[in-house]
Parts: sequence; C-alpha cells; structure tokens
Amino acid sequence: MAALPDDWSTRHSVLANARRTAALINALSGTGDREPQPEAADVEAVAEVLREYGESEPIELATDDVVRMRAGALLLREVFAAEDVDTAAGALNRLLAEQTGPLRLASHGGSTPWHPHLDSHDDAPWDEWFLTSSCLALAVLLWDHQRPPGGLCASPACRNVYIASGPGPARRYCSRRCATRERVAAHRRGQRTTETGSGSS
Repeated sequence: MAALPDDWSTRHSVLANARRTAALINALSGTGDREPQPEAADVEAVAEVLREYGESEPIELATDDVVRMRAGALLLREVFAAEDVDTAAGALNRLLAEQTGPLRLASHGGSTPWHPHLDSHDDAPWDEWFLTSSCLALAVLLWDHQRPPGGLCASPACRNVYIASGPGPARRYCSRRCATRERVAAHRRGQRTTETGSGSS
C-alpha cells in the first residue's frame, strides 16, 4: 500500500463523511442563501464540496451526474427531517434496503486503507457512490449516538441540513449565522408586541 497522508483517517472519518453528505445535500438542493444556479454552476458547486472534503483530482462530473445526485439528496433529506431516532432509523433502513448493495471492503487498489463501501464497485457512478456512502456514514452515526444523525435548520429562511455531533442540547440551526438571525427576529417581534400592548392601554 502506498504511503498515506497523516490526515487520511481524519479526512475520511465517519463524521467527516457525514459532514460531506450534509454539504453535498445543501449544494444539490439549493437551500439556504444559495439561489438556483445554471447547471454548469451546480456542477462546479458540487465539485468544490468534493474537493473540500478530500476527493482526489481530477473530479470529472457531468450535468447528468449532478441531476442524479440531486435525486439522491432528496431521498437523504428524509433522514435529516426525522424528528426522532426511530423515524430516522426507518428512513435509513428503507434506503439501505432499496438503494445500496452488500457491504464490502475496498482499498482502491492499495491507495487507501481498507474501508467499507455499499456501492457496487470502486468505479460506481457519482450518484451511487454519494447515496451509498452517505447511508453508511449516517447509519454509523445513528448507531453510535442513538439519535438522529442530523436535522433541518429551524430557520424558515434556510432549511439547510446539518450533522448533529457532540454532547449538549440538540441543535436547531445549521449555523451560528442562522441562530443569530432567528434570535434577532424573535427579539424584534417581542419588542413590537410590547410596544403594541403598551400603546393600547
């Protein structure tokens, strides 16, 4: 096996793969602050996420690949929309039964450490790889934490998906930006209510 970069296991951890899943779903769904883009821009946005999460060059994506990946992203959003662990597990079980192949180990010709795959082969199309690797990462997170692996941002202006990791209270927002925006909006609504109430007395 070829020498591996020191950060290989960090870049390819279950959590990193799950975060890549969320980032790809958001790029493919055009959620949050992202406006719908021309198809070529969609291809570049998806390629940029893949690069960010350590995918090797060259990344050869076509518009058809992105269209099929978008269909997978819509299926995966059901897992993030689940309000409890049983519903998330049910959504993942359906995807595992209907969309993935048998578990296998791959080393990509010795270029990586052995690791699990649920796609049909090492050269599976992008959409198959995306859906199956996402199912695997989300299933392991659910198993490990016994809770939904992520959620949908509670901000009506966003609806990005996010990965719920670490201890502490359950997250409601995909980012500090969304949480701050909603806190400010709630504060302003409270001020208006107080002003309206005091003006009517």
